[in-house]
Amino acid sequence: MALTMVALCWKLPICFLFYQVVSGGERKEGHYVAAVYEHESILSPTPAALVERRSALELMGRNLDIYEQQVLAAARQGAQIIVFPEDGIHGFNFTRSSIYPYLDFVPHSHSGKWNPCREPYLFNDTEVIQRLSCMALKNKLFLVANLGTKQPCERWDPRCPSDGRYQFNTNVAFAADGTLLATYRKHNLYFEYAFDTPPEPDYAFFDTPFAGKFGMFTCFDILFFEPAVNLIRQYNLKQIVYPTAWMNQLPLLSAVEFQQAFATAFNVNILAANIHHPTLGMTGSGIYTPVKSFIYHNMESYGGKLIVAEIPVITPDYKTSSEINERFRENLHDSCRTFMSTSLDDEVCFKEQEEIPGRVSEKGKEQSPPSFYAEMMYDNFTFVPVWGEKGELQVCANTLCCYLNYHRAVLTDELYALGVFDGLHTVHGTYYVQACALVKCGGLSFSTCGQEVTDATALIDFQLWGNMSTPYIFPLLLTSGITLDFADHMGWKNNYYFLSKNRTSTGLLTAAIYGRWYEKD
Repeated sequence: MALTMVALCWKLPICFLFYQVVSGGERKEGHYVAAVYEHESILSPTPAALVERRSALELMGRNLDIYEQQVLAAARQGAQIIVFPEDGIHGFNFTRSSIYPYLDFVPHSHSGKWNPCREPYLFNDTEVIQRLSCMALKNKLFLVANLGTKQPCERWDPRCPSDGRYQFNTNVAFAADGTLLATYRKHNLYFEYAFDTPPEPDYAFFDTPFAGKFGMFTCFDILFFEPAVNLIRQYNLKQIVYPTAWMNQLPLLSAVEFQQAFATAFNVNILAANIHHPTLGMTGSGIYTPVKSFIYHNMESYGGKLIVAEIPVITPDYKTSSEINERFRENLHDSCRTFMSTSLDDEVCFKEQEEIPGRVSEKGKEQSPPSFYAEMMYDNFTFVPVWGEKGELQVCANTLCCYLNYHRAVLTDELYALGVFDGLHTVHGTYYVQACALVKCGGLSFSTCGQEVTDATALIDFQLWGNMSTPYIFPLLLTSGITLDFADHMGWKNNYYFLSKNRTSTGLLTAAIYGRWYEKD
């Protein structure tokens, strides 16, 4: 009996999920049922301490007991694939030495050839792999999990660490019969000193009978070209599994916000499983299509959460970003006129002869609000305040100019600002960002703009655009209570990327065009 989720979330930080029986007890044609589990992992109280393998297996076994329960629950709801989070089995904050007892041996070259559940005798130190394989086999579903692995290396290898082994942050994917289908070793480590970066990026994917090929990468990888973007482009992948241990950072990089933006930007389905540790800012999992999401974000309570949803298979001939952007170009003028007829003045519509769309009027120049600087996401953004019921704004930094036309249904006692950043981000990672962002400030003073805010009441019609220099654009639209909304229109027009929305579903937190200029990293 197949089950499917039929509602998203109430407008609260807690996501309530509802299910119904699919008519006739069958899955819809061209759809599959996916599950992700946000796991509150049982952590070692002393991760830096050296322990025996037996003690490490005991702790990991307690987490695997929970996994086993969730696999069974997902299978009973018709799930064909389940994804677990990064660090969910062993935890984190280890040293290179202290994590060693927690590492399994995984033969990287044996993917597709070994069934750990049926052939446990082939290799030593594979207890975790065996148990995961047996979960998949027993419940007849595909399973993706993350664990620490080890691989001996020879002294003649110039990259071989001094202790004679590689240690990797590894995803593993199992078929419904327990066969190890694929492994992926995390490439972009996030202050993970216990692990090594693989010599070359892994391009990992596996095939399924219900949705074709799934690619996989991990957590911080999502912000970089290698291997995530290259994997999707090179193999034309449309389904992604994504274990993560993501610490939310508002206003631009909360987990559910960026996971949805990635699915939209690359026209893929993403099955994203995050760890659940609210005190560390870690929550936010979901099943995402380019146009719909089934999410869980909960900073208030503890315990894990299983999400199950039926979603359409995206096939390789599904329209690419460039094709969809072309459709936006063709339909932009009419859609702009329709949007503006209900909210904003006609003068802000893009005209075919305009080189700079939405050019601020002479009247607007006379009343231009003051620009100011404030730190957001550890970067020095240039802002202008968003004052009054409606208006047109422009703010620039380096080569990037951002434009905003807005209309508020009701004026509220909340300060919003339009911000721009065009530069190299250097805190907690180094990567080049171009961003145009409409954000709610933390208070009524300019210095609070860029602060983390989770609640808002203002309903704002807006059109936001910028002369982005990179084609890799992630559209962000986050609303009160860390819920997601979707733009009415987005795409390219005369070398400008735009994002528009006629009335958000609830108070606006963030509307942003987040560009990654990978070549300048």
